[in-house]
Amino acid sequence: MKPFKVLSPTAILGYGFPEASFLKGMEEKPDLIAVDAGSTDPGPYYLGSGKSFTDRVGVKRDLRYMITYGIKNKIPVVIGSAGGSGARPHVEWCRQIIEEIALEEKLSFRMGIAYADIEKSVVIKAIDAGQVTPLDDLPMPTPEEVNSCPYVVAQMGIEPIQALLTEGVDVVLAGRAYDPVCFSALPIMKGYDVALATHMGKIIECAAIAATPGSGADAVLGILYEDYFVLKALNPIRKFTELSAAAHSLYEKSDPYHLPGPGGTLDLSNVTFTELATGEVEVRGTTITPTNPYRIKLEGSSPVGFRTISIAGTHDPIMIASLDNILTEVKARVDDLLSKENVEARVYFHVYGKHGVMGDLEKGNYPDPHEAGILIEVLAPTQEAADTVCSITRSTLLHYGYEGRIATAGNLAFPFSPSDIRMGQCFQFTLYHLMDAPDPSAPFNREIVTIGGAI
Repeated sequence: MKPFKVLSPTAILGYGFPEASFLKGMEEKPDLIAVDAGSTDPGPYYLGSGKSFTDRVGVKRDLRYMITYGIKNKIPVVIGSAGGSGARPHVEWCRQIIEEIALEEKLSFRMGIAYADIEKSVVIKAIDAGQVTPLDDLPMPTPEEVNSCPYVVAQMGIEPIQALLTEGVDVVLAGRAYDPVCFSALPIMKGYDVALATHMGKIIECAAIAATPGSGADAVLGILYEDYFVLKALNPIRKFTELSAAAHSLYEKSDPYHLPGPGGTLDLSNVTFTELATGEVEVRGTTITPTNPYRIKLEGSSPVGFRTISIAGTHDPIMIASLDNILTEVKARVDDLLSKENVEARVYFHVYGKHGVMGDLEKGNYPDPHEAGILIEVLAPTQEAADTVCSITRSTLLHYGYEGRIATAGNLAFPFSPSDIRMGQCFQFTLYHLMDAPDPSAPFNREIVTIGGAI
């Protein structure tokens, strides 16, 4: 089999890449240009709100290169998890950008769209039938909780993308998709090894993050052969090494050897990474174990209230030494002040410089810092309640008379004015479960449209 070359321009659509790296990739005459556009990593807000976590200007800039060079060179372009979270509003947002590029660049092409949205009634019916399995001991959502999610999506596998590519489309725009499939669907369809194509896709979906020095904003090439694949950096300042490639194979895994996905689990137990003299790495030995039944991962987030925050700092060693007690006392004081006002809210303190990152998950005795950043977070049913409780908490802490205090003015320094920042509606993941899908393509609606014209 001839080498199958996949150009991965960037770790996430909108992160950017050097033009020189992309053009060097085009000199390799790739068989596919593909990009993973999303993730749940930024949290549940973006899925629940229907908004992208990447900037429109950045996304359009990246897509302009991919679409223009792909269409003019007759190279298929595949985009997975459009708009970040891959629900219909995210897909439509990305579609509008592609249509603008087609007009501006005078391009005409056929685009296949695979939607990842799952009807809530389908999910509820599957739960009732025992066809939904929780991940990480999560509780099974009630019908009310499922219905509270503005959008419910599922991670599609290769099948919906292949169905569109079989129709001869030039561009595939997919909703929420398993990260590797936008890279692996086409070569698997052409007969390349499923395990190797999926493993390669898993590495190059993060583009140059898997190289050294790593970067999420640089292009790489994955070259698939019959029984191995090669990873190639496209920027002369980077290269792939055995360590960088192996380390990235562990990325986002709870098990170093097994990576489950739609339709099967990758087994890396016998994988070898071999450095080549060219700064490339050759990868062999990946296998895959099919799963039965076929399952797709559901994702849905529901609103839990509104958030207001305030950021402050302290340089007082007396305050820092007793900060845990002070924050407990301030919270009690605020609760007392609001006890008769019927204001419902939850107050959290995040102290940076003292367990601010890991919180209670990190144990051990650490010396107190000489200064600390304090993030006050308030979560309430309404934005007004969150604003009220944050304001009272902030002012109480600012003037709280703790034991040993020398200053008679404020205890805190605020980097911003106004000091309180509205964060708006916030969400939590309600659905993060596996659902049986006997027909891997059936849950995902598809359409083919003609894009093109000129201004």
